[in-house]
Amino acid sequence: MIRAIFVVIFVLLFLILGIPVLGIEWIIRKFNRHAADLSSLRIVQWAFRVILFLCGTKLTLLGEENVPKDQPVLYIGNHRSYFDVIITYSRCPGLTGYIAKDNMAKVPLLSTWMRRLYCLFLNREDMRKGLKTILQAIDQVKKGISICIFPEGTRNRTKEEMLPFHAGSFKIAEKTGCPIIPMAITNSAEIWEAHFPSIRSAHVTIQYGEPIVFSKLSKEDQKHLSDYVQNQIHLMLTKNTAHSDDAKTL
Repeated sequence: MIRAIFVVIFVLLFLILGIPVLGIEWIIRKFNRHAADLSSLRIVQWAFRVILFLCGTKLTLLGEENVPKDQPVLYIGNHRSYFDVIITYSRCPGLTGYIAKDNMAKVPLLSTWMRRLYCLFLNREDMRKGLKTILQAIDQVKKGISICIFPEGTRNRTKEEMLPFHAGSFKIAEKTGCPIIPMAITNSAEIWEAHFPSIRSAHVTIQYGEPIVFSKLSKEDQKHLSDYVQNQIHLMLTKNTAHSDDAKTL
């Protein structure tokens, strides 16, 4: 329980002490938007790494070399924990906006940081609003900002199988031509959800699959793109019970 208390204290301090930082970043954006964006990215990544340290999380990375550093991508991952966002965002090499549930937009200060970092809020109950969010994501990718989405739509509480992927998420790659980077996240629920409300140390593995380019797929795989990507993630998950020799552990 002590880990959870430390994390809560750190998050509250970050959000409160971050208020003047947001103001400074706002001023910098008036003169150099890119510099302010990168500054916000690195500040939040630092905070997320501190949270993982406080949680005692050990992270094993596989295939991180598959993530392009010179172009935006669409990250697609399985979803077992709130910590999936913290873990994966701490590893993003460039500007990346996450697509989150629209109720996150109501959280004071946190939502301000999320908007500053190009996150988008998705209403899954309203198809028109959902389409608008996907179109915004397409526009951001065209401007050089990567997008990350967990297309199961909610945290999967089963250990055996992934929930079906929502196909609409993949329009982002189809319409922009950006590579899809499949992410297989293993054991993240052991940090918190598996023994709520306590936080415990856990060993989490992230494997980044080889980039998937829509135009290079067969017509059949293009037609069933969500199933194709989900299958790639499933194959990685089944292998990640044993860590390979090229893994980098942090």
